[in-house]
Amino acid sequence: MEERKWNLAYAQSSLRVEQHGASDIYLLIGNVVDMHVDAIVNAANKALIGGAGVDGAIHRAAGPKLDEACRKLHGCETGEAKITPAFNLKTAKAIIHTVGPVYQGKAQDAIDLTNCYRHALLLAQEKGYSSIAFPCISAGVYGYPIMEAARIALTSVREFLTAEAKRPMDVYLVCFKATEYEAYRQQM
Repeated sequence: MEERKWNLAYAQSSLRVEQHGASDIYLLIGNVVDMHVDAIVNAANKALIGGAGVDGAIHRAAGPKLDEACRKLHGCETGEAKITPAFNLKTAKAIIHTVGPVYQGKAQDAIDLTNCYRHALLLAQEKGYSSIAFPCISAGVYGYPIMEAARIALTSVREFLTAEAKRPMDVYLVCFKATEYEAYRQQM
């Protein structure tokens, strides 16, 4: 409960909420690294080594032990998810790494992006987590059009909370830029 209060104060003017039974979807502008949740999601590359954008920010914040743990995972395929401890991130218990598709305009792109959200949520549920924060997966250097990425993100989370969630979960969709937030907001 304290985590939720902190996150709501952090979001201030950019917060939007959508309820699904006992679960909530929160939309806000911020940095996923700053979220007080059980798990943050990393928009990772297949090698799970720190890259640019949110991936690099998470690796820097979590420290060198994250790199060691990621090497032991032997990579991750597009649409899949793997989990590590959060190490130096004191606001989360774990980091769930998922690899989004590099946008090519094919039907498989949407399937892969949907799987990123679903597999991350399944991992969080398996661990008994009640809160998770996602960045905008594939909408940066991977080139996924933000309106379509936002639609897929929200649809995937809604479907999981409605059909697969076994316990209540707070899901935070954390947009780094106002343009991302606006695209997501239009989908709510």
